Amino acid sequence: MTEAPRRLVLGVIADDFTGATDVASMLVRAGMRTVQVIGVPDGPVPEADAVVVALKSRTTPAADAVRESLAALRWLQAGGARQFYFKYCSTFDSTAQGNIGPVAEALLDALGSDFAIACPAFPENGRTVFRGHLFVGDELLSDSGMRHHPLTPMADASLVRVLQAQSRGKVGLVRYDDVARGEAATRECFDRLRAQGVRLAVADAIGNDDLKTLAAACAGLPLITAGSGVALGLPAVYQAQGWIQPDAAAADLPSVGGHAAVLSGSCSTATNAQVKHWIEAGRPALQVDALALAQGQPLAERALDWARPLLAAGPVLVYATEAADRVREVQSTLGAGRAGQLVEDCLAQVARGLVDLGVRRLVVAGGETSGAVVQALGATQLRIGGPIDPGVPWTQVEGRPLLLALKSGNFGTVDFFDKALKQVG
Repeated sequence: MTEAPRRLVLGVIADDFTGATDVASMLVRAGMRTVQVIGVPDGPVPEADAVVVALKSRTTPAADAVRESLAALRWLQAGGARQFYFKYCSTFDSTAQGNIGPVAEALLDALGSDFAIACPAFPENGRTVFRGHLFVGDELLSDSGMRHHPLTPMADASLVRVLQAQSRGKVGLVRYDDVARGEAATRECFDRLRAQGVRLAVADAIGNDDLKTLAAACAGLPLITAGSGVALGLPAVYQAQGWIQPDAAAADLPSVGGHAAVLSGSCSTATNAQVKHWIEAGRPALQVDALALAQGQPLAERALDWARPLLAAGPVLVYATEAADRVREVQSTLGAGRAGQLVEDCLAQVARGLVDLGVRRLVVAGGETSGAVVQALGATQLRIGGPIDPGVPWTQVEGRPLLLALKSGNFGTVDFFDKALKQVG
């Protein structure tokens, strides 16, 4: 018996590629058939319960981020989505100019809506929000490694203050006291904030039950803005409304042979530890240096020449990951934008070459790097598989025997690279 076509329920607009797979993983693990597309396609929306549009809008100029996000919204609206979700990083990566506030307000305007929450909490990965302040583990965001981020350094843990600086409308707070009292109390809080003229409200959440409460309270809102955490509660909301029927096989991906490799462009604390773990285990690794790239050295070609004889014996790592002090030194010489672009272009070229050499299982660390690699490989649609670690699933490039694990720089245990490759090995 042929399965009935899936009607689109949730349309997600993600501001980077790893964030897109992160939220898609949350939906898939609860049985929602989910497809991720790269950029805004020209064709029809795929048949699925949820479709995630992956943009590279986190660090672009705010006007460009708004334009791209609105294009994604129009495409998802044309596909019949019932609710929309603007997904950003669980560490609220942004600048004083945006892009979270400008994009969220533009989406509200386009939907004719007057209110949405903002909640980056992801307790499974140590991101919690209390009294409007974001914690990374036991540290305030402003005390964490994110204060050294090369593109979006986060020096203020007060999300109300950060979001207000980016927003035209008034920003408020959904306090934990209300969330802890359940769905009805949380909706009452929404109503009070609306009456006060609040348009965007940072929402406290310290556990998964809080995320589920927020998801249920947002059931009647056209737009949710959040990290991936709130998505955890949405499938149950949609099932209760009769909009979806969970699919136990939603996360199944085919087995794929061939070689395996890891590319790492992230300079986060977590990724530095993962690269160090790989090297200390005696695994083959080669570093590419932004200053050498700026001098015109052909590091991508050298990396492929180095990897070619090694791949048959096991996976290799090509990385540009550096400690924070070295990143600052390189940026002071080249500028942050040029340094990042040089590394992205190099690792994208390496990715194409590795696939030509027979790599079929590729782990990529870093949001900007993942975006560059996916585009270089010509991937336009990804099927979402099960999680490796919270927020990081394996994906399959639609129509090709190629698996990708796109990891946010801040995510994953110290042995993430080994764990990921063993899962599909």
